[in-house]
Amino acid sequence: MLRAEFRQSSAPDSLLAPLKPLFADADVILINVEGAIGTGYAARKCAKNALNCFAFRQPVSTARALRRLADTATVVGNVANNHSRDAGDDGFATSLAHLTRAGVLITGADTLATPVVTRRGDTIAVLGFYTSSDSPDARDLDAVRRHVQRAVDRWGTVIVTVHLGAEGPTAQRTRDSTELFLGTIDRGNPVAFADAALESGATMVIGHGPHVLRAAEWRGDRLVLYSLGNLLTYGPFRLAEPMNRGAVACAEIDSVRHVRAAWLRPTMQLAPGVVRVDTTGRAASLVDSLSALDFPVTGASIGPDGVLRRRVVADSILIPPPSAVRTGVERRRRGATALASREIRWSVPRRPTSERVPRRARS
Repeated sequence: MLRAEFRQSSAPDSLLAPLKPLFADADVILINVEGAIGTGYAARKCAKNALNCFAFRQPVSTARALRRLADTATVVGNVANNHSRDAGDDGFATSLAHLTRAGVLITGADTLATPVVTRRGDTIAVLGFYTSSDSPDARDLDAVRRHVQRAVDRWGTVIVTVHLGAEGPTAQRTRDSTELFLGTIDRGNPVAFADAALESGATMVIGHGPHVLRAAEWRGDRLVLYSLGNLLTYGPFRLAEPMNRGAVACAEIDSVRHVRAAWLRPTMQLAPGVVRVDTTGRAASLVDSLSALDFPVTGASIGPDGVLRRRVVADSILIPPPSAVRTGVERRRRGATALASREIRWSVPRRPTSERVPRRARS
């Protein structure tokens, strides 16, 4: 069907091909990799006829396809999420091995940040969190502060990526409170998490997990993206509005650990998970509206060009960025490193239809 309707195959390289122009100018690409990479037997995660349970498997070629997203950029895969162990602990270890063999750096497997040396010679570090004791736990804010501070002390510029929050079409709003999955499962407090990471020196906080776009917020010269929606979810996944929307977030980070510029490159998916660049810019409009609703003062303002600007009220920026007091000498010293970030997920159907197409697509 894909070849006939979209002139492409379901191979990972083919599914990712439309995205390559969006990553072409990046020095570092950060991807949230949800699902086990590998083939063969794996312990069953979901009981027969289970609802609201999903096990995602990805072919071995996924790892190589991720590495080939760009010719020269370093690719970092985050595995701190609720599907990286869908094939059990052995499957998790196998996934890490495939990513490493392909040349993809890994973050989120432990509490140590992953250092990345860019083509320019700059070093940044990436640290992944999820709401589970199997990975750095985003709910343990004291531990979050400790892990981020250690990374900042060691590497300077630290990008924090986090998989947390409620899921689905009703989870677009961001509030300073604990969010629940299926009414009972603690998925963390996104605002409190961002506070902890930024207070400890993180330059950016990049969220994923709700499977819908959420607000973006400037904290001085630092940036929080609460959720970037869905980029590539090939397989039995609900892609009705707004879950078919996503964005590649791009940022330039200077030598004094501040975000110099940031912008969104909107995407959309067509069933069963074919990603396209969204020339209508719908994702930028959604993030702009949600930012104004949830963070009237600090929320980012996003225009048709996708650039994330500080929100202006009564012709003045209410919270001036710290860069306003830096000296001209400091400004001239600044270099910049480009970062692009998004989420990748494949689901290779391996179970009976009754199991893999539930009434509602949740993870």
